[in-house]
Amino acid sequence: MARYLIGMTGASGAIHGVDFVKRCPGEKFLVMSDWARQVLLTEHGLKSSDLEPHVKKVFRDDDLAAPFSSGSNRYDAFVIVPCSVSTLGKIAAGISDTLITRAAAVALKERMRLVLCVRETPLSSIALENCLKLSREGVVIMPLSPPWYGNPKDLDQLVGGFTDKLLALLGEAGAGSAWREGELE
Repeated sequence: MARYLIGMTGASGAIHGVDFVKRCPGEKFLVMSDWARQVLLTEHGLKSSDLEPHVKKVFRDDDLAAPFSSGSNRYDAFVIVPCSVSTLGKIAAGISDTLITRAAAVALKERMRLVLCVRETPLSSIALENCLKLSREGVVIMPLSPPWYGNPKDLDQLVGGFTDKLLALLGEAGAGSAWREGELE
């Protein structure tokens, strides 16, 4: 069974984190920043306790004593969805002052898979340089750009399309694009 650490930051688009938390299979642990909690409440009227049934444990971002602060605690991937540009910048600069940024530093040093679902537009040159810097270190930079080719009928399908792409990236069975066998013939 796959083991995932999921981070949610204060970037808008908390719905993407919620959908991923609910649909991602395996053993999951969630870290939410204070701003993520605020955005979740503001955008969706949800609390972190609403996500607890979908994960093994929810950690506070200020809990630097949590197991994921250490490289001896392995997992298959750390996915930050949504990832703010501020968090991206801290990770690129090696600042690990929160559990999210510390776990990202651990993922980098231990060569564990790290996926940043960046939610910002437009991107400054500084943000783009940080994306490039992290990409060169093996980090997957996956902007929150939902796919339209599946002709989504509503917001849930649009968000689900992005989650499908993210799950496929992680190699989860049953996930993938809207392209079906025979559609390209």
